[in-house]
Amino acid sequence: MKKAVILGTGSSLPERILTNAELEQVVDTSDEWVTSRTGIRMRRIAGTNEQNYQLATSAGRRALADAGIQPEELDLIVVATISPHMIMPSTACFVQAELGAVNAFAYDINAACAGFTYGLDLARNYIHSRPDMKILLIGAETLSARVNWADRNTCVLFGDGAGAAVLSGCGDGRGIFGTNLHADGRLWKLLFMDSPESRNPDLQREDWQGAFIQMNGSDIFKYAVRLMAESVNSLLTSHAIGVDDISLMIPHQANIRILKNLRDRLGVPEEKVFINVDKYGNTSAASIPIALDEANRQGRLVRGKIVLLCTFGGGLTWGSLLMRW
Repeated sequence: MKKAVILGTGSSLPERILTNAELEQVVDTSDEWVTSRTGIRMRRIAGTNEQNYQLATSAGRRALADAGIQPEELDLIVVATISPHMIMPSTACFVQAELGAVNAFAYDINAACAGFTYGLDLARNYIHSRPDMKILLIGAETLSARVNWADRNTCVLFGDGAGAAVLSGCGDGRGIFGTNLHADGRLWKLLFMDSPESRNPDLQREDWQGAFIQMNGSDIFKYAVRLMAESVNSLLTSHAIGVDDISLMIPHQANIRILKNLRDRLGVPEEKVFINVDKYGNTSAASIPIALDEANRQGRLVRGKIVLLCTFGGGLTWGSLLMRW
């Protein structure tokens, strides 16, 4: 049976770099405070002609080039995002138009930071039904438009960017072979971003504070490490795979404390964990595909070797995925 295989990857990052030292001029913080607590030294901030869909299109175009696929060959475009260009139409429709992917249907998904991993599972199931499908999956965020720049607990964490992958069916033993995904909507208040204020007075809420990210950082830390570790261990056990069998782990780039605690809890050697949070911060749904593309272009993804992805985000949503590269 053919599995869903990543044929190519791409990423796109805004030109502007916002350092911790520059943030000191915006909010009550310091480079030492941010670096020691998060591992983040800088992040990218979108500017003119770097709207969400434009970053997504650029990443998608690079993934198509890497895969040797033309836009007209695509059957589906999915964009994972919590910061879409518009609520309607979907960012994926903008990407479809920009690429000229006239034969693809298109839509967005929202699973917060877990969006790209959820999207990989989605693509896997499409390809299981139609192995010849060619799918462009993108994680794209412009979170600089969705943070409260007066809140030092959140504004220092997030950045902008996009990452993409092209998938299709392959029967050579490679591809996605296991997923373990979860959600718990009861815990939504730990990490959320409100909608714009209702235009219907009867639906306006007294507790509405603004359409920006709000987070309970200490609780998120505890849940993120424990739930990702449980998901990974369950997935490895179900496929009779040990940590030593993993060639590379690419986790969601939330902050360095979460990544180190997760690594230690799982027993994964430091050299097998891909980390770039220091350069880009938390880019939510774009986090894993940006890291995946960097790892690919650095030659750290070895054909035939097992790659592990794990993620955690608002919802709460979390999970893990195994593929043979």
